[in-house]
Amino acid sequence: MLVLQGKMLEKIKVLLAASFIAMVSGCASNSAYPPVAEEERFVQADYNYVIGAGDDVEIFVWGNSELSTTVPVRPDGKITTRLVEDLEASGKTSTELAREIEEIYSEYIKNPVVTVIVDDFVSVPSQQIRVVGEGAKPLNIPYSKHMTLLDLMIQVGGLTEFAEGNDAVLVRSFDGEQNTYSLRLDSLLKDGDITANLALKPGDIIIIPEAWF
Repeated sequence: MLVLQGKMLEKIKVLLAASFIAMVSGCASNSAYPPVAEEERFVQADYNYVIGAGDDVEIFVWGNSELSTTVPVRPDGKITTRLVEDLEASGKTSTELAREIEEIYSEYIKNPVVTVIVDDFVSVPSQQIRVVGEGAKPLNIPYSKHMTLLDLMIQVGGLTEFAEGNDAVLVRSFDGEQNTYSLRLDSLLKDGDITANLALKPGDIIIIPEAWF
């Protein structure tokens, strides 16, 4: 995971540098990258939310209110419940975590039935959507099913006055391989060209360069 994140950070640096060089030379920075294929633009990701550090998880134990509690997922990805001090939660679905808690609690109570509910969603980095560069509010947010590029840009407050939106790129990973695609954010946000919209997927990174005059 750390190696993949390191490679992703390095690619972002390269893309931002390429944007600078291309704009100085008067070329479109994303001209080397293809757009997302038409047949792929609105394909939904096969997606199950997994718990990440920073999430709050509510653990409800049926018939045992004294064991029910809400706890944060620590930065190390673990939680502490009323019977277990260090239980790995990050990277698991709520159902997977519930079944594991049931197995552990079965040592203390008979036939425990546990439900895990996630609050204050953060998720793991591989399921976050990140905006880098000239978004009005660069941020990272958990992916939501059916989220589109337009939805994301509304959340980040659009582009800064210095953004070169039609030179933005999308970095997308699939099966450990990274691909880069051109985006037309100016066309989408300023011209209302809905053909520039597309469905996002977990882990997508949007890089928006600065225009150089």
